[in-house]
Amino acid sequence: MLWLSPFSPIIQASSNQTYWDFIMVRRSHQFSESRDTGGRPVICGRRRHAGVFRNALLGYLAAMVIVVSPVPALAQAAEQAPVQLIKPAGNDRIVARLIAQLMPKNHISARGLDDTISKRALALFTKSLDPLKLYFYQSDIDEFNRDASRIDDMVQQGDLSLAYKIFGRFIQRVDERVAVAQELLNGDFDFSKDEAIVVDPDVAQYAKTPAAAKDRWRRQIKYALLDLKDEGKVGEEAVDTLRRRYGRYARRWKKTDSDDLLEMFLTSVTNGYDPHSTYMSPSTLEDFQIQMSLNLDGIGAQLREKDGNTVVSRVIPGGAAAKHGKLKSDDVIVTVGQGKSGDSVDIVEMPLSDVVDLIRGKAGSTVRLGVKPGGVGNVEEYKIVRATIALEESAARGEIINHKNPDGGKDLKIGYINLPSFYLDMDAARRDEKNFRSSTRDVRRILDDFKTKGVDGIVLDLSKNGGGSLTEAINLTGLFIDSGPVVQVKNSDGSVQAYADEDSGTAWNGPLAVLTSKFSASASEIFAGAIQDYKRGLVIGDPATHGKGTVQTLMNLGQRLFGNNRQNYGALKVTLQQFYLPDGQSTQLKGVLSDVILPSLTAKMDVGEGDLKYALEHDTVPVARHNLYSMVPADLVNKLRKKSAERVEVDEDFADLLRRVEIYVDQKDQETVSLEEEAFLARRKELDSQKEEEDELEQQIEDAVIFRENYYNSEVMNIVADYIDGLRKENLAKAN
Repeated sequence: MLWLSPFSPIIQASSNQTYWDFIMVRRSHQFSESRDTGGRPVICGRRRHAGVFRNALLGYLAAMVIVVSPVPALAQAAEQAPVQLIKPAGNDRIVARLIAQLMPKNHISARGLDDTISKRALALFTKSLDPLKLYFYQSDIDEFNRDASRIDDMVQQGDLSLAYKIFGRFIQRVDERVAVAQELLNGDFDFSKDEAIVVDPDVAQYAKTPAAAKDRWRRQIKYALLDLKDEGKVGEEAVDTLRRRYGRYARRWKKTDSDDLLEMFLTSVTNGYDPHSTYMSPSTLEDFQIQMSLNLDGIGAQLREKDGNTVVSRVIPGGAAAKHGKLKSDDVIVTVGQGKSGDSVDIVEMPLSDVVDLIRGKAGSTVRLGVKPGGVGNVEEYKIVRATIALEESAARGEIINHKNPDGGKDLKIGYINLPSFYLDMDAARRDEKNFRSSTRDVRRILDDFKTKGVDGIVLDLSKNGGGSLTEAINLTGLFIDSGPVVQVKNSDGSVQAYADEDSGTAWNGPLAVLTSKFSASASEIFAGAIQDYKRGLVIGDPATHGKGTVQTLMNLGQRLFGNNRQNYGALKVTLQQFYLPDGQSTQLKGVLSDVILPSLTAKMDVGEGDLKYALEHDTVPVARHNLYSMVPADLVNKLRKKSAERVEVDEDFADLLRRVEIYVDQKDQETVSLEEEAFLARRKELDSQKEEEDELEQQIEDAVIFRENYYNSEVMNIVADYIDGLRKENLAKAN
């Protein structure tokens, strides 16, 4: 099946292929951190917000594991023997060789696994382990680079020795740095000293000596202590928090299993081709299939980690925990047991992904949770019967907004649809089940309901939609156009094929607005771009969407090896095509441009395709002939822009947003941060002044509200109301 985003399926090519267009976010071994989860405060500079919101977008049911990035430790002699940890599993060599065969044959570049890909893979792998250059010495990197051009040959032979050598050295360095950190925490720190810490990974340098590594960690600890002070933790409480944090970080890495390491290493190889080609381990593949089906067996709770504890973020309405009635947000789970009685497992300090594995289980079975309500007091045991959870908040949802015209005109009923992804229950569709779940079916149902209630126009919100099934993008577009080409796809041989909506008729032929942001990717861009090329509807939002114009196929490795899916060997997600809009433009790097632009923080975040390593280039193909509607007259668009700009200019909330955006842009581009206490806290105060905007966005992503009443959405509705009014005046309120 074909996908176009962080994950999504499309056109059935064969029984074991699914094409996608998503921007995949990987599992818990890619440790990230945030202030809210007790992690080190975000000194990743310009990448900070990308990680926070990307995790939020895909982080349901404990898919988002937030762990702190440790603080340095004492550098022992570089010649110390590497730590001996995990060994490759029996199937790992087979998987590596298969990936080496499949990539050149299927990637759109038709490029062989060569020395250039090898060098990229090495750089990506070491960066995935040590993104801030806190652990490795420069001498380690120099040593690894001597094998930089051998990775292609090694992977083709199934030889994973270099990956294990690098990982062993990394664990050794982590132990050394954590030892230094614990030693430094015994001493005092001078917060009046005028010194700084490098927060830009591209500017940071690997330490060359133990003394340099120790000084780097001294600054890291100062930063962490200042951050904890800003949160109200000082003295021994702050020191104890860091001791536990650093110890936990070292323990976590040592628990990395062969599946996780294989995924990290082989994904570094596939990412050397482009950022969306990845190897998915068996567990990652299972999580992916759950997300696409919108069904999961479990208790129905979102979990997060904070200082080694598993905390309930939210109880999903309608799930087993909600029906049980006792588990609440901010409760801390300390033990997990299986069945109605028996021993329980202590999960304090356990990686969140492992906790999720313990809590998930077959519908109808019982799980026992030892819970501290609100995180305090005695432990209570909750016996919850697992159930199949329909992840309704990840599905299309609609609401009718009664919009009052600020200019005193006629009030309007505007149908608002929130679509988080282009989903499709592939297994149910393959089995030809009558009522299989899909975004197109759900949106059609909502539109039918809206029409019976007499809405004046539709807003389809794709602003938090990272993509999904290409098939669904085509089918959903077909709800709004009569028929015709929706997307063009170019193969590695240069041939171009158009995929069309072939079903005549529409589900909605009235005014349509599509709300987008820089997070709108892949399938979202296909839909928004097709609607724009047909002049069928208005695009509102950030200046441009994400800019992902490639199609991935998901190749089940067990199917490839044995012709069946009885054994899970994971999957290869490989970029095999590029897609183009009906008018021939690629969305790659450039995205879909909005007709009416609104100010936003997301527009300034480094989360676009162009911010990713080794992204493919933008190009064009010939136009695919198609009909044109008259629903977006140029003169009306100009009027809409002018009226919106006038409202935004005098709106106090937008003025405050623009101030926060300016602060954000200034601070994300800083390469260093002062560690002098007064200057640090002043900077933090500025950061906190715009944190409200971040919290608002994360809340929109994670909560159950369909439409949030705020100044931004109010202006979206004002634009849409003006759009409907303008079409009516020109007698264009229906697509012909």
